[in-house]
Amino acid sequence: MAFKQFAAACAVALAAIAGIAGPARAQGYQIVALGDSLMAGYRLAPGESFPEKLAAALRAAGHDVVIANAGVSGDTSTGGLARLDWSVPDGTRLVLLGLGANDMLRGIAPEITEKNLDEMIARLAAREIAVLLIGMRAAPNLGPDYEAAFNGIYGRLAARHGLPLYPFFLDGVAAQPALLLDDGMHPNAQGVERMVDGLLPMVEEMLPAPGGEG
Repeated sequence: MAFKQFAAACAVALAAIAGIAGPARAQGYQIVALGDSLMAGYRLAPGESFPEKLAAALRAAGHDVVIANAGVSGDTSTGGLARLDWSVPDGTRLVLLGLGANDMLRGIAPEITEKNLDEMIARLAAREIAVLLIGMRAAPNLGPDYEAAFNGIYGRLAARHGLPLYPFFLDGVAAQPALLLDDGMHPNAQGVERMVDGLLPMVEEMLPAPGGEG
């Protein structure tokens, strides 16, 4: 692993262990949001990343949660697998697993992505950590064969492991200029709010009733 990737992984691990939100919330229901730049909050201000906005929405609904942002910009499923144990500390109850976008952008063989995600899910299951799988879709310019192979990854994994699946992380945001940064790929703050709105009901279903976390 390159030094910068190693340093980023260590920083993520330390943040996860600290619980991101500080000691005052260390006893809440522990969640790790594991992903790439879409999770990390690329070019967004503090408080605007997906994990931060999701945590705020869950707390507003009465859930005592701590969400560690284990998003690393540029990360692939291979990188996520390599840092899994560092990024998901003991005490984690739920992982929001959203990797694969950079695999797709780099044209990595879908079978490699699927194998990496499969191993990550199996290792989390062995630790009795619940997983909400967050899917990605291939860009049409990669061709119909790649698109079909890549897009099928997440449904197969969800069925194989009996996981809840949110099919497309950027649902309602992709191809919407008003919800994207000027690179046309990453969500802006309003786009993140749309992503939180989409995922919030599924995350709530996986949590104890408000007041029961701990």
